[in-house]
Amino acid sequence: MAIKHNNEVPHNHFHKDWQRRVRVHFDQPGRKHRRRTARLAKAAKVAPRPVDRLRPVVQCPTVKYNRKARAGRGFTMLELKEAGIPRKLAPTIGISVDHRRSNHSQESLTANVDRLKSYKARIILFPRKSGQHKKLDSSESDVKAVQDGSAKTVSRVGSAFAVATGTGLAHGFSEVKSGEMPKGEDAPYKKLRELRAEQRYAGIREKRAKLKAEAEEAKKK
Repeated sequence: MAIKHNNEVPHNHFHKDWQRRVRVHFDQPGRKHRRRTARLAKAAKVAPRPVDRLRPVVQCPTVKYNRKARAGRGFTMLELKEAGIPRKLAPTIGISVDHRRSNHSQESLTANVDRLKSYKARIILFPRKSGQHKKLDSSESDVKAVQDGSAKTVSRVGSAFAVATGTGLAHGFSEVKSGEMPKGEDAPYKKLRELRAEQRYAGIREKRAKLKAEAEEAKKK
């Protein structure tokens, strides 16, 4: 039941020893060293396979960020098909796949297909059984070069195929400041509203002009 008026505060326990419950992070240097050791151990365990997965370059959502690029969840089925990589093989060779994503522009499709082809050209696939090379496996000379240690392999995808997050794909326009605009063109928002209004009312204005012309013709007769 709620307390009314100026009554006595209930005898609750408000004297917790909070200083005993403060959490400090003095173990941060040790955790940093432990994480680094774990990364190196993982890389040694899966070697010569890549540690990270290859991810596509996608545009950020919303109007505010859609000109910036970031690493996506996975490649689309169309991108894998264009690059000549089977859908079921892709996750086994370090390529992330996202069946929900779809391509909305030829520009992004071409960029990600080139990314896959570059990865495919650099990676070396060992045959599952010794001496039985299949269609997508690397040649015997490439496999032997890796075993000898004389060939360069994709050991870390993040460094070799990093996504530049600053800017996105090339667009057909560039940003300018309001002071750099020509005289009379320094109000782009007003100009855009006028163009939208002209487009919206184009049919109504044509109809009105047609009716007016017909009325004038009727008066002359």
